[in-house]
Amino acid sequence: MSTPPDQLIVPDGWTAVTGPGGLDAEDAKLAVLARGAMGRVEATQGAAVRDTDGRTYAAAPVSLPTLSLSALQVAVAVAASSGATGLEAAVLLGGEADDPGLPAAADLGVDVTVIITDRAGRESVRLAHSGDRT
Repeated sequence: MSTPPDQLIVPDGWTAVTGPGGLDAEDAKLAVLARGAMGRVEATQGAAVRDTDGRTYAAAPVSLPTLSLSALQVAVAVAASSGATGLEAAVLLGGEADDPGLPAAADLGVDVTVIITDRAGRESVRLAHSGDRT
């Protein structure tokens, strides 16, 4: 069950925004990619990002003895290591509004929207970051 908007704790620099009442075609594609990444490794979350050139990157979380990254952190890292210079959108399946990947998404996406859903893909919150890179 998602947190009511008036009780949601939004990370600094982010704003909870009202979505269109479902995922549009481009964001639905990100959800499919995130679900695939999540399913491949039987993870509890998956993420996919779209860069400003329209390229997409999907990832699952990494949990090793010496390295632990959320799915969103991995997806942003893959985009950055592939040469992406900006992000426009991300979908995080099975995530929360306090995901540690949000700062990384803001680093790469000055104006980026992150849609957080439950594991089934039902939107729980849509966060927007807008502003200068810091």
